[in-house]
Amino acid sequence: MLLLIVLFALMLPLANPRVAATDEVQYYVYLRSLRFDGDLNFANDYARFNELNPQSGIDGSLLQPNRIRSKTGLYGNIAPIGSAIMWSPFFLLADGLVHVANLFGAGIPADGFSWPYIYAVCYASAVYGLLGLLLSYQLARRYVSVFAATLASATIWLATPLVWYMFVQMPFAHATGFFLVALFITIWERTRIKNNEALPGIGHQAARVYRRSWRAWLALGMIGGLLTMTREQLGLMLLIPAVEALVQYGRLLRARAALRPWAALFGRHVFFLAVFLLTLTPQIAVYQILNGSPRPASEVSGKLNLCSPHLIDTLVDYDPRPSSWCHVIDDPTAGFPPFAHGALIWSPVLACALLGLPLLWRRNRMLCAVFVLAFAAQVYVNGAFGTTWHLSGAFGFRRLIECTPFFIVGLALLIDMVPARGRGWLLVPALLFVAWNAGLILNASVFNAQTHLRQEGMHWPNLWAWQLEVPRKVIAQAENILFNRCRFMKNGC
Repeated sequence: MLLLIVLFALMLPLANPRVAATDEVQYYVYLRSLRFDGDLNFANDYARFNELNPQSGIDGSLLQPNRIRSKTGLYGNIAPIGSAIMWSPFFLLADGLVHVANLFGAGIPADGFSWPYIYAVCYASAVYGLLGLLLSYQLARRYVSVFAATLASATIWLATPLVWYMFVQMPFAHATGFFLVALFITIWERTRIKNNEALPGIGHQAARVYRRSWRAWLALGMIGGLLTMTREQLGLMLLIPAVEALVQYGRLLRARAALRPWAALFGRHVFFLAVFLLTLTPQIAVYQILNGSPRPASEVSGKLNLCSPHLIDTLVDYDPRPSSWCHVIDDPTAGFPPFAHGALIWSPVLACALLGLPLLWRRNRMLCAVFVLAFAAQVYVNGAFGTTWHLSGAFGFRRLIECTPFFIVGLALLIDMVPARGRGWLLVPALLFVAWNAGLILNASVFNAQTHLRQEGMHWPNLWAWQLEVPRKVIAQAENILFNRCRFMKNGC
């Protein structure tokens, strides 16, 4: 665990704290508008960020007339509010420090656009990512050695898009969402069975199924609401307690339990759902205020094709045409070149993690089953986004970042199968995976392949040449990469 913290500290000076892209702006403006304007009218916020970042595409997207909701007259915001809620303590702390500093003549604009506010949100995202890593490490440690958990955590972190969204495009929702998913799983797993003692009139099997405390259910309901508000598709993580509930009711049925354990278990589940729905109240209010109805904007819901035509492509797009069982008329992505997108193509280490995940079955069948189901649900929903499944314009398959706890446990189990004497050699493939991702990061951010990678995906066979050229380019531009990264960015810093 200490190694992860040290690596985080060493990488933090290389971070890129700024709010520039349209998605970043939409996540952030809730905080600025509510604190300084007291409303959800984002017209001035979008306009100001467009002035600060004229090449960000805000004018051509967020400020277009079709983004004004007919029912409310307000500009829309397709980003949910969960990230802003999670960032708010850091944002408000920055606001307080700005006002204190200005008492001593600092002259920092207290407007929500100046650097302290932006830095607070960006570094909050990075810290949440670190906390998610530490929780995932602890989860893996319940089943594997320190070496396996450490190597798996560091490799998945540094060889996948997670590191990009912790240090490059920091104010996205993914690092925060990852933390919430890891926290949800941690609390759920650690409170799943507290003890096996029999209660008066109830056998051991009946007693086992509802021993999670009310406080734990309260925490799970609140965190479940927060992760759903951070990214709507993360609500599918609630399949984890849902599957557990079905198993528990099945055990009670087989045990022919009396009414008391049924009522106790059902009461806890009702309480969990009530807390979950109550936690969603801010998001429902935002939907109502912005859209005129308590549901997501059409830009989000309108993208879904429930038969998930690009389910397989989410992992490997060997044939980008829609699946034969899910025909899509005039699919704009059908003409994509094969093997240009897909989570396992961008981050091949994930293939190893998925191979290791079934090893969890012998140690914890319930955990293995819900991990596989929750991961499959995330793959399904990404494939259901018929026009954006490929995530062109983004770095890697960012919609699967929140599945990082599953990947870390799977890779750790695979590593732990190797005899202790030979584990040192595992550093070689781990470093190769990390080097591959580092090359992609540099090519997608500071070198001349960024347009191809971010818009067209894995541009074969040119990608091999670009990756092999990275060491030479890093040496040639080391000073700028370390101390003058603004020259590589649109609009500078």
